[in-house]
Amino acid sequence: MIVRTTIKSIQDIMRQDVGVDGDAQRISQLTWLFFLKIIDDQDQELELTKPGYQSPIPPRFQWRKWAADPEGITGQTLLDFVNDALFPTLKGLKLTGLPGDRRRVVRDVFEDAYNYMKSGQLMRQVVNKINLIDFNDLDERRHFGEFYEQLLNDLQSAGNAGEFYTPRAVTAFMVDRIDPHPGETLFDPACGTGGFLTCAIKHMEKAYVRTPKQRERMQGSLRAVEKKQLPHMLCVTNMLLHGIEDPSFVRHDNTLARPLTAWGKSERVEIVVTNPPFGGREEDGIEDNFPTFRTKETADLFLALIVRLLKDKGRAAVVLPDGTLFGEGIKTRLKEHLMEECDLHTIVRLPNSVFKPYASIGTNLLFFEKGRPTTETWFYEHRVPAGQKAYSMTKPIRLEHFQGCIDWWGGTAREGRVETEQAWRVSIEEVKARGYNLDFKNPHVEDNDHDDPEALMSALARAEAEAAGYRDQLKAILAEALAR
Repeated sequence: MIVRTTIKSIQDIMRQDVGVDGDAQRISQLTWLFFLKIIDDQDQELELTKPGYQSPIPPRFQWRKWAADPEGITGQTLLDFVNDALFPTLKGLKLTGLPGDRRRVVRDVFEDAYNYMKSGQLMRQVVNKINLIDFNDLDERRHFGEFYEQLLNDLQSAGNAGEFYTPRAVTAFMVDRIDPHPGETLFDPACGTGGFLTCAIKHMEKAYVRTPKQRERMQGSLRAVEKKQLPHMLCVTNMLLHGIEDPSFVRHDNTLARPLTAWGKSERVEIVVTNPPFGGREEDGIEDNFPTFRTKETADLFLALIVRLLKDKGRAAVVLPDGTLFGEGIKTRLKEHLMEECDLHTIVRLPNSVFKPYASIGTNLLFFEKGRPTTETWFYEHRVPAGQKAYSMTKPIRLEHFQGCIDWWGGTAREGRVETEQAWRVSIEEVKARGYNLDFKNPHVEDNDHDDPEALMSALARAEAEAAGYRDQLKAILAEALAR
């Protein structure tokens, strides 16, 4: 309880500062301050347990030196120290180039970070509150970790932050079905705040990690990239909270900025779990990196990249919108490519309300394995629990809501699957006959949603997307004809 009370009091203090405007800035400010406290607590433990260990942060800028004393520097002196000394130094840290160099973590976090606070007195009050939390105390760290998850939830009110948040029940279910093992290279190319990574860590710690060597193998096999500064900073801090000593594997970059063909065999991975941004458009020129699938739609480009990056027998779980299933043009070629290169064995169809109240869009969980073509695809229709009309902020989706699908799944080999009221399968011949339109409805139930406004809006969006696809095809045909 002390952690929750402390965080609330910190947020109340920040609201008094004229420089901090809105949730996004408040969370960004909180995160870099927490990062410095967390890494300093971790450093002090490593200094005791690892002979010769040195903090990545120069002594003058370590939390214990400038922040730990409640009677320490304050007012304009504190602001000048933070703005004119701390930030420039941490942004410009020189790297050793050696593996496990934690200086890269610090530099990447501060690369685009900013101090929004204008009052040194209020900043001192915030710092003193943060000092009440001991991140080397496992119990306090666990409570803070739980609150940190709530903090990530709060991001939903911070503009378009929903781009990088996936309900934890969804990430936990996907990771559980993929079942990563220590040593298997696991990659999230659009990792946001690190939800899939933390679920993978928890899954492996619970099921497989028994020795320090196994934990080392697990940590050494994680890979992630995040394009935006705030979720990247949150993700790195999230990794530290989960005991990851070197979260430098979380890179601050745009995964799509590299040409598809530039990803070599040495960079292939065993597992991809991700929720790529959808509905967005990439900047001009990015489509040139994907000559076979020239499009600016982010989700499509990520799907093409994932197919490329998987090793033979590699497996993936990906969140994609309904538009990917029924879309035509580039989307058709992409789905054909996916089903030729991979076994798209399962699609879990989610109700529109899973991401509410931040988005109301039909989404799907695609599970596939690289190395053999698809012969049939199973569909499973996930339903809102009985007695509940939709998921919401007060009644969100929970992991136990997936238990029916887990029971039906058939273990790691997916054996013994049967058609039920919620499960059905289609052959590759049926998919081809529909022009790779994967928007298969449940054949076991009548469509009784025609009076539901959300269903009507979803149908309208589908129709508009199809019309846009036809329009793009027509433009391409006309442009080609005029060029002759």
